[in-house]
Amino acid sequence: TLAWVAEAADEVNYLAGQTIFEKGSRGDSMYVIADGSVCIHDEGETIAELPQGAFFGELSILDGETRSASAKAKSDCLLLVIRQASFHRILSKQFDVTESLLKILVHRIREQSAQLQNQDENQTGND
Repeated sequence: TLAWVAEAADEVNYLAGQTIFEKGSRGDSMYVIADGSVCIHDEGETIAELPQGAFFGELSILDGETRSASAKAKSDCLLLVIRQASFHRILSKQFDVTESLLKILVHRIREQSAQLQNQDENQTGND
C-alpha cells in the first residue's frame, strides 16, 4: 500500500519542460509521479522516461551524495515530494516499504548492469 506516501508527501506541480533538479545538486527529497511523466537525463542523453506511479531521486536521500542525473518534466506533472526526514522515518517504521524499495533498487541496478554489458559486447564486436 502507498498510504505512507500520502502521509509523508507534499504535492508540487511542474510544467512540461521544467527542470525538477540538476545533476550535481544536493538531494534532500525523492519524488513519486502522481500524474504525468518525467525524463531522467545526463549530459543531454536520456537515461529513462518515467511514467505515472514511478519514483525517482531516491539515491541522494539514501546516501547523502549529490544528484547523479538531472530530471525534467516531460509533460505537465503532479509530483509527490518526500523529504529526507520523512523518508527515513518511514523506512525505520515500515519494513514492507523498505523491502519494496530495496527490490526496486536491485532491479534497477541489474538493468543498468545488463545495459553496460551489452554496450561492452557491442563495442568489442565492432573492434
